[in-house]
Parts: sequence; structure tokens; C-alpha cells
Amino acid sequence: MNKNKKSENKNKKSEEIEDKEVQSNEALEEQVEKPEKDEEIDFQDKYMRLYAEFDNFRKRTMREKAELIGSASSDIMLQLLPLIDDFDRADANATDDAKALKEGIDLIRAKFVSTLNSKGLKAMDAKEGDDFDLDKHEAIANVPAPSEDLKGKIVDIVEKGYMLGDKVLRYSKVVIGS
Repeated sequence: MNKNKKSENKNKKSEEIEDKEVQSNEALEEQVEKPEKDEEIDFQDKYMRLYAEFDNFRKRTMREKAELIGSASSDIMLQLLPLIDDFDRADANATDDAKALKEGIDLIRAKFVSTLNSKGLKAMDAKEGDDFDLDKHEAIANVPAPSEDLKGKIVDIVEKGYMLGDKVLRYSKVVIGS
């Protein structure tokens, strides 16, 4: 019986050791899992904050862009108001004198062009006889060339082209000789 008791004691001790090892392993797993969960929560928090910050940045830049466009538009409109005033004055002082009317219109046009030029608008120089350039001209018709040297060249300019800075705002509409 002594042997049985010893054997039972050994079994109990073995079970106790195994239980302690299992508990120890579980405790270690919890210790390992807890920092992983904390890191995961921390990463999720950082991700959400970064996402919210980017979303706010995107909204702010869109709002600033809209304000800038509105500001630029109001600036141009403010500079065009004197032209309306000039037209109103010309209408109020209209006479039957065609020459005076033409001079008034020419002055208003010059002021208008000057205002647009101050904003960077430039008329493109296109003349009859110039070579056709796809980067500056839009061919709207092809007609028989009046002379041999005008074949493939500009025969007529229907509308002037304009550039805003280095960008073509409107292509010159031209007729090409064939």
C-alpha cells in the first residue's frame, strides 16, 4: 500500500505541476495577447485619427479652393464694372453723330482689352498667309487657295484666338487654302 500511496502522491504532484504549468502557460499567453491587443487598439486609434485628419484636410482644401475661385471671380467682376459705367454714360449721352459714337465705342473697347490684358489675356497673332499650326489654330473650312503659295496656309481668320498666360484659352478659327 505504501507503494500505492507513493504512486498516488507522485500522480498528485504531477497533476499539480501540470496544473501549475498550464496556469503558467495561460498566464504567459494572456501577457503576450494583452500587449498585442493593446497594440492593435493603439494602431486602430492612430488609423482613425489619421483618416479623420486627412478627411478634414481634404474638406479644408476644397473649401479654400472654392473661396479662391470666388475671390478671383469677384476681382475680375470688380474690374469690369467701370466698363458697364462707360456704356451707361455713352448711352446717356448718345447723339446722332456716328463719328462720336464710334470713338466712344473704340475707347470702351480699348479699356476692356486693357483690363483683360492686365489679367494675362493676350490675343494670338494670326495673319493671312501664315502656316497652319494645330497648337494655335482651329481649321473650320478648307477652300481652294486663291494662289499657289497659299496652299496649306491660312486664307482667312474667322475668330481671333486668345491665350491666358501660356495656355490657349481659345484657338483662332481659320480657313485653310487647299
